[in-house]
Amino acid sequence: MSYRIKRREFITLFGGAAAAWPLAARAQQPERVRRVGVLMSLAADDPAGKARLTAFLQAMQQLGWTVGSNLRIDTRWYTGNADDIRKYAAELVALAPDVILASGGPVVGPLLQATRTVPIVFTGTPDPVGAGLVASLARPGGNITGFTAYEYGFSGKWVELLKEMAPRVTRAAVLRDATAPQGVGQFAVIQAVAPPFGVEVRPVDMRDAGELEHGVTVFARSSNGGLIVTGSGLAIVHRDLIIALADRHRLPAIYFQRLFVTSGGLISYGGDDIDPHRRAAGYVDRILKGEKPADLPVQAPTKYELVINLKTAKTLDLTVPDGLLARATEVIE
Repeated sequence: MSYRIKRREFITLFGGAAAAWPLAARAQQPERVRRVGVLMSLAADDPAGKARLTAFLQAMQQLGWTVGSNLRIDTRWYTGNADDIRKYAAELVALAPDVILASGGPVVGPLLQATRTVPIVFTGTPDPVGAGLVASLARPGGNITGFTAYEYGFSGKWVELLKEMAPRVTRAAVLRDATAPQGVGQFAVIQAVAPPFGVEVRPVDMRDAGELEHGVTVFARSSNGGLIVTGSGLAIVHRDLIIALADRHRLPAIYFQRLFVTSGGLISYGGDDIDPHRRAAGYVDRILKGEKPADLPVQAPTKYELVINLKTAKTLDLTVPDGLLARATEVIE
């Protein structure tokens, strides 16, 4: 009798343990690692690019995604060469990521040429509707969504602010990336709004440093000139040269991002370039959890920054109007 009881107890215990094994095994299995590609519009050693990537990764971690645990990041950095961007876009797509972060307008087009299926979240991209990247801001409709820098119409504001800062300017060289839709679109708006301000505009392309330096040097041979630096990855890549040229030729210049003014430029007006990377993490998180880019609306900047460098203004013998100072988000002395 005792033997039969013990035998039954053994079978019961063994059966219960066997049933529990699969549950324990499942509990011990590591969490699925998701793969995110990142294509940056700046070089790997650029502090601005590092700050953008850091902001994105920190926001991802706050959402529960940790590199080396449940998240893998594959990053490619821009060198200023359009062929490299196309190569890096193809490389990232070949890795079959769950989603790709496109940091900056210049990298978005090459990514869309490489894939129409891998989800893409962009940042810092001017007028994605005008550029043909999405069907509409509310319903992007494809495999891409993100955070716009501004609409092309915003570019006209740079003419107004440059003229307010430097009334003597009657000619403006518009530095642009003519190979990108935003370069053409921004210049078209500036060209349309400039005449009422008494400003004649001329495009200066900047495919490389040599073309940029030659264009600005030739333009500066005539008087009463100024610079309007439109939004592009190339402008950021060449920002030290652009600021140096403006200083060398004593050209009042307006830029599209704060980082130019903190580096010695005169004035800037545009969106914060770090915050969209934090917000992009939210979209990447939602896509990793099953949502589709087509259903996530493209979002505009939440704030614009007007930044003025008083030291540079003094060097150019410019008196900053009180009204402009009162509207400034930040004044660098």
